Amino acid sequence: MTIRLIAIGKTDQSELNQLISLYQNRLKHYIKLELEIIPDLKNVKNLSVEQQKEKEGDLIEQKIDANDCLILLDEKGKQYTSVGFSDFIQKKMNSGIKNLTFVIGGPYGFSKKIYDKAQGKVSLSEMTFSHQMIRLFFIEQVYRAFTILKNEPYHHQ
Repeated sequence: MTIRLIAIGKTDQSELNQLISLYQNRLKHYIKLELEIIPDLKNVKNLSVEQQKEKEGDLIEQKIDANDCLILLDEKGKQYTSVGFSDFIQKKMNSGIKNLTFVIGGPYGFSKKIYDKAQGKVSLSEMTFSHQMIRLFFIEQVYRAFTILKNEPYHHQ
């Protein structure tokens, strides 16, 4: 199985990029993780919120395959403990899917068509974080999930 993370907009803070790379490298021992960045939309001042979500939705749709298990990182999604998230990952691996694709939307969330395509939603917190920070938090949690599944000493209960 491959885990894919699709995100809107680049991370412009080098410190966050370094930490994201650190966890991406650690994950290589467990699973293939792909990070795909969709460039920010141009001239968003001229677009309504709905138009912006639709345009971002079109770009997201181009990155997903029909066979992907699509999970949205969304504030209204299901929240997990780290152990619960590792169980979620294990169940997805056991189901035989090839691509488990997570998406971080733009600042206003997702278009209706992306919500309709999704097989689930996950929330990392009730708090709001920058889209750049969520990438790091998500990749760290995927790494943590695999250390839990392998009974390695990274996660403490």
